[in-house]
This record gives sequence, structure tokens and C-alpha cells, in this order.
Amino acid sequence: MASCQSKLNSFFPTNLSLRFCPYIYSMTKLFTFLFICLFSLQSYGSYILIPMDEATQKEHLKAYGITYWVLERNVKTKWLLNYRGGSFLMPDSDQIRKECQIRGVSFEVISDAKTAQILKEISSPSQNMEAVVLEKAPKIAVYSPKGNQPWDDAVTMVLTYAEIPYTTIYDQEVLRDELLLYDWLHLHHEDFTGQYGKFYRAYRSAPWYIAEKNKSEALAATLGYAKVSQQKRDVALKIRDYVVGGGFMFAMCSATDSFDIALSAKDVDICEPMFDGDASAANYQSKIDFKQTFAFKDYILERSPMVYEFSSIDMTSKRKISKQTDYFSLMDYSAKWDPIPTMLVQNHTTLVKGFMGQTTSYMPEHIKSNVLVMGAHSSSGEARYIHGIKGKGFFTFYGGHDPEDYQHRVGDPKTELALHPNSPGYRLILNNVLFPAAKKKKQKT
Repeated sequence: MASCQSKLNSFFPTNLSLRFCPYIYSMTKLFTFLFICLFSLQSYGSYILIPMDEATQKEHLKAYGITYWVLERNVKTKWLLNYRGGSFLMPDSDQIRKECQIRGVSFEVISDAKTAQILKEISSPSQNMEAVVLEKAPKIAVYSPKGNQPWDDAVTMVLTYAEIPYTTIYDQEVLRDELLLYDWLHLHHEDFTGQYGKFYRAYRSAPWYIAEKNKSEALAATLGYAKVSQQKRDVALKIRDYVVGGGFMFAMCSATDSFDIALSAKDVDICEPMFDGDASAANYQSKIDFKQTFAFKDYILERSPMVYEFSSIDMTSKRKISKQTDYFSLMDYSAKWDPIPTMLVQNHTTLVKGFMGQTTSYMPEHIKSNVLVMGAHSSSGEARYIHGIKGKGFFTFYGGHDPEDYQHRVGDPKTELALHPNSPGYRLILNNVLFPAAKKKKQKT
């Protein structure tokens, strides 16, 4: 107070200085407090932005795992469609920051003002962007034979790498209607036709093929079926009902076309004797019911057991594309008017490396008109990534076996995703994983 008094004496009479010094001292403390608060607000953000552009994000795949982890803790998140590669926006917390640091995920801490600016930009009618609210972590099931390792399938590999939990189920659980416990279902590279993947010509004498065939037949008998093909048919019908009732289904490679074939042939024996012990139905092609399928129509079934192919749907043997030029393009959709396909194509690039599988890609003329082709080869026109609605649910089919293994073969080593943390092909899988978390818009009545 003494120093304050001496400084004021030169400006005010002594009696005035004594009267106003306490007031000025109090105001000085207040201004100091406000300055500290303002500085603190500027240095401590209110939101975390996980950018998904090519230049900034070091771990695209693990970024999905962070988003899932946040949703598991009942924290709503925004998926910023077409903003910096489909970024994620969530409330700031020390726990989220630490988890990002542990997993190596790039993130930015931003203020309320910056967040408002980003959301305003996204909401502008002139911008092809949208902010979609993600509400809850979907419960994930992977349809896969017991004993399969995570690296047997691209989806289980990327779920494991991204640290997204899933439950493995198979025919027993599906036939017991346990699909109802899950929001999202992935179909492993299964053969739903009962022809054991059409591996007969190359592997019929291989110990692993014989063992798998015996194992499948034993399971069918345990479940009360005379044939594996009959068991697989009923499993396919249960999965159909799950989707029609509102489920989300994602499938890759041979699980896509063999699933539709099984539905279309549900009342017809299309298996030759080496697969089910008796002859196939006479002229069975004419008895195929395309009305039963999800995505495909008018295809011709491959009758010969010596041909590694199910039908004319697949283009593996027809395509004339070199590995160096094998890329497919993702379609561009209106984020505000078509948020679903926009979510499913979010990426840091619109050009994705192609990769092969038993079912690599789909003949355009065999795709139903109500199915969206979200990814296709620009020159050949072959469809690689398609999506549709069935009843109250959704399905996505993705051709090929492994987005980072161009031509995967039986016995090949697993893909090390740590070498491909920014894989555009794997991002498409994870878009589908988060898709069921999106807030559903109320239907107009």
C-alpha cells in the first residue's frame, strides 16, 4: 500500500490518494486474474480434432480405434465428412489425449472458437461437407470358423490392429438367432454354397482340404443336417433375416457372391457329387431365383468342380489389368443429401490400390439397379465396392482378399499392418465398422 500511495501522490492530493488506492489495488488484482484466465482459455482447448488427411495423420487405422474407444465411454463424437479426409471431433479430455499418444494417433487440441468456425464452414451450403453425430459403439460380430487366426481375414486383422473389440461367431450361434445381439456383422471369406470354396481341383488331395471337409460334415451332422450345403443355406437365410430386420452386414471376397448364390438357390441342389454325395439338380440354372438376392442378378453359375469360380459375377479371370495400373476410384457423393455413401467412402485419397481374391470384382451387368457402386475401375468399369439396402438394414460388399496383399495365396504370410498404418483400402473396412454408430435421422411421416 505504501508504494501505491507514493506513486499516486504525484497525481492526486493526499486525501484523494488514500481514498482511491484500495480501489485501484482491487481492480489491478481483478485485471490480473482475468488476464490469467484468458491466457488459460487460449492454451487449453475444448475439443480434440483427429485429422484424417494424408499430410497430418500418422495412424489412420488406429484413429478409428480411438473413435470407437471414445464411443465405448458414452462420449458422442462428430464425424466430419469430407473435412480433411473425414476427421473426427470429440470433447477434450486428458484421457483421450493420453490414449492418442499411446496409440500414436495424431490429434489437435482446438478452442471453442475454432470448433465453431470449423462447424460453420462444414454447414455452409456451398461446402460438400457434413457433421454426422456418432452416438454409441456398435457391437461387432465376425462370422468365422472356430480356430481361424486374425490374419486369415482382412477385417479381423484391421480390427485387431485398430484395437476394436469383436466377437467371433459361426453357424451354431447364427442358427440360435444370436445375431440379434450384434449391431454389425462381417462375413469371413466363406462359401455359402457348400462347395468348399471350389478348391477341389487344386487341393482335393491336400491334408488341410480333407480335414476342413471332414470338419464341416461333422458339424452339419451335429446340427441335424444331412448336407453341408443345406446347413449353409439356412445360415444364409438367418443372415438375410438379420439384415432385413435392421442389421448391418459387411462381406469381402467369396462371401459376397457365394452368399447371394446360396439365397438364389435355396430350393435347388447346385452341388456336384464330390461336394455333397449326390448329383446336382437337372438344369438347375433355370431354377435360380434372382429375386432372393441382395446385390446380383442374371448370373450364370459355374457348374464344373474343376473351375475355381462360382459364377459369372466375378471378373478375376476376365480382367486384363496389370498390377501397376490396378487402382479403383471412389465415387463422390453429396455429404448433406447422401450421408450414408459419403460415410462409407471417406478417405484421404479417391484412388485406392486394387487387390485380388477368389472374388476380385463384380461384372457391372450383374449388379441390381438399386445397388450403389461406390468404387470402380475407371477403364474396365468393374465394380469393387458396392452398397445397398435390404429391408430395414444395410449391406456392403467389397471385392478382394487383402487390401495390402495384391494376390494372397493359401499359406502366404500374414500382412503386417504396422507397415501400412495409412492404408486407404483398409480405411474402407473401418468406415463400415463405424457406420452403425451414426445417429439415425427421424423419418418424416
